[in-house]
Amino acid sequence: MDYEREALLQFSKEFCAELSNDNEGLKREILAHAGNRWSLGVLHLLGTSGELRHGELRRDLTGVTQRMLTRTLRHLERDGLISRRDFQEKPPRVVYAITDAGKEMLVRMMPLWSWIISSAEYFRGARSAYDIEQELSPTTKWLED
Repeated sequence: MDYEREALLQFSKEFCAELSNDNEGLKREILAHAGNRWSLGVLHLLGTSGELRHGELRRDLTGVTQRMLTRTLRHLERDGLISRRDFQEKPPRVVYAITDAGKEMLVRMMPLWSWIISSAEYFRGARSAYDIEQELSPTTKWLED
């Protein structure tokens, strides 16, 4: 077990060093897609539904603003995770589709999603314990602001 832990820590150090050596920030920006709820939502919808228009994505992504969806689509397109096809018609018709790289990202996110889903009760308990502790502490006023 110690060997596995040490190997994991070494891998983690190498991974962090690789991100630190990323002068242009490219790897960190791509990694940010994995932690962005709108990016993952777009990739998931396009991966499961096929081509979709902006309005269809916005309707299915509850809570996203038009501005945020537009920004997210541009970032994902720039990074090659989705493609945009403009039919050059009046009225305008544009569809978005997931690329092979976007599908690969989705596949690689599945183990993390599975872990989150299977650990939901743990997270609920941790939040509950934290909230109770904070309610008892007089120095947590900042959380309410």
